[in-house]
Amino acid sequence: MIGDRLRVLRRARSLTLRSLAERTGLSVALLSQIENGKTDPSVETLRKLAKVFESDLADLFREPDAPPVHVSRAGERFRMQAPAGQITYERLTPGRGDLEVLRADLAPGDRSAAEPWGHVSTECVYVLAGQITATVDGQNYVVSTGESITFDSRLPHLFANNTDAGAQIILAVTPPTP
Repeated sequence: MIGDRLRVLRRARSLTLRSLAERTGLSVALLSQIENGKTDPSVETLRKLAKVFESDLADLFREPDAPPVHVSRAGERFRMQAPAGQITYERLTPGRGDLEVLRADLAPGDRSAAEPWGHVSTECVYVLAGQITATVDGQNYVVSTGESITFDSRLPHLFANNTDAGAQIILAVTPPTP
């Protein structure tokens, strides 16, 4: 799914894997593995690709042939890997470009990003288990099991698990900008 989309974007710009690798600083081998569905890209990798394609992250996930009804099955979901200490998301929705719903487990110390950042969207984070601290526009909000936080994503933000126990969240973003 993401690999097919990247291949279409790359070919539409007449880029070879080698030229794309040079522009992104990623290896040809990694790009090939992503395109062939052998590995899931990290969020940072996706950001590098979006920049080269003069696009946003949401566009990389857009599926022109997304079904009108989508069933998300455990073990079959697309995962956006993150560097150690950051959140890995599982995508629960298809890429129609209107709504993105993600699930994530946060180990103690995990964060959604190295630094707060903003993007044009609205977000709602629901805590399934544990506790997170949402930093939005410089203010910290502790959000516990069964609670949620909704905010204008243009405000610089990040989520962190500052506890000694794991946490699970569901994140809804509209329009999608992971």
